[in-house]
Amino acid sequence: MAGSLAIVVSRADAASTNIAARLRECIDWEHDTDDSRPDGEGGGTVYRAPGIELREFDALHLDLVNVADAFTDPRLVVFASKHAGDTGRFLTAHHTGNFGPAEAGGQDGKFAEAAPNAHAVVLDALADYAPVNYDVGTECTHHGPTDVGAPSLFVELGSAESEWDDPEGARAVARAILDLREVAPERERQIVGFGGGHYVPRFERVVRETDWAVGHIGADWALDAMGTIDEAVIRRAFERSGAERALVEGERPALEETIEELGYELVSETWLRETTGIPLDIVADAERWLTTVDDGLRFGAPAAERSIEATECWTLPSALLAEAEGIDAEAVRESVERHAFAFETDQSGTRLGERALLDDAGRMAVIDALVALLDEKYDAVERAEGAIVAHERAFSPAKARTLDVPEGPKFGQLADGEPVAVDGRTIEPVAVHERRERRFPLDGAASGKGKDK
Repeated sequence: MAGSLAIVVSRADAASTNIAARLRECIDWEHDTDDSRPDGEGGGTVYRAPGIELREFDALHLDLVNVADAFTDPRLVVFASKHAGDTGRFLTAHHTGNFGPAEAGGQDGKFAEAAPNAHAVVLDALADYAPVNYDVGTECTHHGPTDVGAPSLFVELGSAESEWDDPEGARAVARAILDLREVAPERERQIVGFGGGHYVPRFERVVRETDWAVGHIGADWALDAMGTIDEAVIRRAFERSGAERALVEGERPALEETIEELGYELVSETWLRETTGIPLDIVADAERWLTTVDDGLRFGAPAAERSIEATECWTLPSALLAEAEGIDAEAVRESVERHAFAFETDQSGTRLGERALLDDAGRMAVIDALVALLDEKYDAVERAEGAIVAHERAFSPAKARTLDVPEGPKFGQLADGEPVAVDGRTIEPVAVHERRERRFPLDGAASGKGKDK
């Protein structure tokens, strides 16, 4: 992978120098002297390892400007930093910038170029390496720098002096940073986040539990600091995140309207979860042909594996589906999920809806699965023209009455296949049972593709 992992160490930051010491312990480094820059501006001793370059600066990280210029071909800039707050032992990572006034470095309404993929990778790494008494989390976009010169993020050890000097916490941060050696800053799937508190558990869930990464996050306080909604700032947050979609937490209709007017897409956490692992062109086609994810669209295993071109929208045979669900609803859902590219659901995704996107093989496999379930209940099941026909012998109350069987417990015994005594006679179940036939039309005709068909 072209470019190097550029690690920025601040000598004014106790946690940063502690992390740097652990970095030098974790792997073998070569070092040389760069006389082209002052020692306090990234010159002097430079540490190098394959794909990595580490330089030290006198200034605090948030006061550095265009720090990437000090490095040789930086692909990703990581600031090894302290975290300060009332959060106890805490490892965190976040992007930098200002939705409002720049009160702690950087420029008003400007953002550093985010590295959403690296952020997602490093959060997992921090969770893997964290000492048992440390929590791991992420934060909203806040403080400088905003002019870095390459995609960047902060990886931090917190939250007070006792942790900044802790070698075990620093070692966890160092190992997580080293895991970024061959990681691309961006991925195909990344969003901008808006709303919530300074610490952003909802967006962390998205990062940790889906294949979507998160770039800049404007917490409630940061959006409030912006004052009136500034279209230029909102657009810049998307551009510097490399994102076309946003997740908004809470009720912010004016912000949502602005996002859509700027040409970006609003998505829900459900949408992000349900589209995980599904090619986005298939998501778009399925939402166009069936319904939206937020209205109940769900994806089956084939959507992640094969082309959608040979599929058609198919209305599931309602009577057959209802009968099979009455036998084993979980097995019916599992069959549809295994064979359908996408399908509609009702009741917050808990019940199958009317239509599914299936190819010919998938359609036949679903019918076969439904017929197999009917076999568990009926004496015989056969396929007829345009229908599934089920046969059974069932208790006939009318026949029982003709034999003077009193209604009540004896009806129940006969229905369960047990003989009963009536006026000294033994009535066998076969005498009060009759053959019945139920037809389940295969009325699930293909309807082509598109909601207007």
